[in-house]
Amino acid sequence: MRDVLHFLEELSLHNDREWFNEHKDWYLRSHETFMTFAQEYVRRLSEIDTTLVGLEAKQCVWRIYRDIRFSHDKRPYKEYFGVFPATGVPGQPKTWGRKSMRGGYYVHLQPGQCMFAGGIWDPSKELLKALRTEIEANYEEVEDIMGNKKWTRYFDQDFDSYWNSGLKKVPAGFDPEFKHAEWLKHKMYTFSTPLTDDEVCAPDFIEHILDIAATAKPMNDFLNYTFEEYGEFPSRC
Repeated sequence: MRDVLHFLEELSLHNDREWFNEHKDWYLRSHETFMTFAQEYVRRLSEIDTTLVGLEAKQCVWRIYRDIRFSHDKRPYKEYFGVFPATGVPGQPKTWGRKSMRGGYYVHLQPGQCMFAGGIWDPSKELLKALRTEIEANYEEVEDIMGNKKWTRYFDQDFDSYWNSGLKKVPAGFDPEFKHAEWLKHKMYTFSTPLTDDEVCAPDFIEHILDIAATAKPMNDFLNYTFEEYGEFPSRC
């Protein structure tokens, strides 16, 4: 993975088409290395979370090309590699992996900013309300998950605040005196742990990331139960 991170570091310094085309072979080698990891990650992860059986790495990985049509940021290429194994709607393969609205097991590779993240990012208004309802009704289960020693090894005893600007007040329809009122103010329910570049490049990286993913599974299961309780919500298609 060291060469992959080196490529991404150089890409961040020369994010233009001329440099990319001159170093296309380097990109292809780096992408192949990452895809080999992603395929093994998805395969072995499906042994931990059997709802992922049949999922393919290509469904979980983003293209490196950015859509700059409506963006002020005109850099043509993403400066990271990411893979997001996640369950979708049964029988609808286009709603799985990177298109899924469900909680999954994201691995982000970017020099100095590598990480693992789980949970549900950027839910729709309807899904967010359902998640808040489940959390308020079953907060003891969330407490149990976050109180596990293995959880605290990797994650904080709360949902991420990095992506959560949060509401100032508990949303209407929910108890403002709720024990974990701050949870109800979140706009998304994610949790993450940073990965050092050395961890990513270590020979046992796949084992390390699978251990983190196994620790994340109970929380993903809890959040994903919302889909079984309330029905499906729109995908990211």
